[in-house]
Amino acid sequence: MFVMTVDQRGSRRDVDRVADVLRSPRPALVRPFERTAGDEIQAVVDTADTVLDVALDLVDDGHWSVGIGIGPVEHPLPDSTRAGRGAAFESAREAVESAKSAPARIAVRGVDADSAADADAVLALLAVLVARRTDQGRDAIAALRRLGSQNAVAEELSITPQAVSQRLAVAGWHLERAARPVVARMLATADRLAEKEVP
Repeated sequence: MFVMTVDQRGSRRDVDRVADVLRSPRPALVRPFERTAGDEIQAVVDTADTVLDVALDLVDDGHWSVGIGIGPVEHPLPDSTRAGRGAAFESAREAVESAKSAPARIAVRGVDADSAADADAVLALLAVLVARRTDQGRDAIAALRRLGSQNAVAEELSITPQAVSQRLAVAGWHLERAARPVVARMLATADRLAEKEVP
């Protein structure tokens, strides 16, 4: 199981952004994001693909330190996320503290330390790629995800298809697309190994 503990960066000098995340529909979460304290939120996720999608969305937003904890949780899960207990919650706390000083403000910790460290390393590389995008690159990728073709993106953004291709290349879109399934598999492996360590 995955637990995400996410803390708003620079919240004392910024508006409270927690409400925006809480309002965002994320139907694939086992337990939705809930404010745990101040500007910190927490959610429970059961698939690697979902935790990766949510984590990279938060990295792309640029206002969050994202901790991903991998391990067992106590069942039955309570209705309230913040009432949950178990190793994944403890790992998520450790991860978010590490994320606060990490290059892309994201970290993974887990019961199986080696597999979690492997996932942490490759996710950090992918997150740095996402975090360093320009607004033009973000707009091009968002449009491509929504519209499905570079020609449609070019028409919407009133630029040439060549310009779209260049923006996607500079933004590392093709690298992200190739790396996402690899990172998801590593997260899933860390989850599987963590479950095996449960007595």
